Amino acid sequence: MAEAHGVRLSYMPFFIKAASMALLHYPVLNSSVDDKCEKITYKASHNIGIAMDTSNGLVVPNIKGVQGLTLLEVAAELNRLQDLGMRGSLKTQDITGGTFSLSNIGNIGGTYAKPVILPPGVAIGAIGKIQVLPRFDAAGNIVKAHIMQVSWSADHRVIDGATMARFSNLWKKFIENPATMTMHMK
Repeated sequence: MAEAHGVRLSYMPFFIKAASMALLHYPVLNSSVDDKCEKITYKASHNIGIAMDTSNGLVVPNIKGVQGLTLLEVAAELNRLQDLGMRGSLKTQDITGGTFSLSNIGNIGGTYAKPVILPPGVAIGAIGKIQVLPRFDAAGNIVKAHIMQVSWSADHRVIDGATMARFSNLWKKFIENPATMTMHMK
């Protein structure tokens, strides 16, 4: 279906949209803080930065207004930013204004990371590769399970660990059950 619209669809647009939906419940993660941590600014728009490994080094363009975009629109904008990033043609407006970031370390084989927050933002996630690993089902049988590790970093001057964990659990719920995600989409 995405190809019919000229869009390459991967898991990443789902991760991005799920993050935006979870940010609606935990808006402090979509904020910024000044250098002295005296002023917190909550951001209405979810401009989600996507860390990209390019021939020019790491760049973090962002998809603007994710909260108002469909999955196809998120995917199309991600495609555009990836194409520009690979060509070294990102514009200033593509790399400024981010409010929350995700880094897909899985596409280069990574599983865990300690992502570094991009100031003045207050949170970032690093998404590891999806692995097929043995797990036990409810009856105690060994089954194949698709497991993905996610590492989160938060500025603890603003965000406590419990809030980050609750955000992560909601994000996970959306990813593990896309029907739940679609029921909450705007």
